Amino acid sequence: MANLLENDITGSIGTQKYLCKISWRNGEFLMDEPESIEGKDLGPDPYTTLLASLAGCTLSTLRMYIDRKGWDIPEINIVLNMSQENSPELETTISRSLSFSTEISDEQKERLLLIAEKCPVSKILKNKITINTQL
Repeated sequence: MANLLENDITGSIGTQKYLCKISWRNGEFLMDEPESIEGKDLGPDPYTTLLASLAGCTLSTLRMYIDRKGWDIPEINIVLNMSQENSPELETTISRSLSFSTEISDEQKERLLLIAEKCPVSKILKNKITINTQL
């Protein structure tokens, strides 16, 4: 099975609690935790980064579809959050809300909801995931 990324994502953490340096094909960014749990809030936390991936993928997928259809929708907005329940096993619910800068028809709304569900990150999150960890 081929990798989806041309280069691996790499990360490291030193002695500063929670502060991680993440490297990707074109640079680096910091991940941290909020001050409320003893981080320094110097970058997004892992949950934020996960939801940002879904946001970016959803918006890009919708933009490609809207452009291909030739619809006059200049701006797409998204709001995401998630919650977890731990009974009897961990269940995570992600809320994703879309809005547009112009009025859209009911037919467009229905179609864009379907397209949002088809973005690649949505598909990953909704299907089986195996994480192989090694030392």
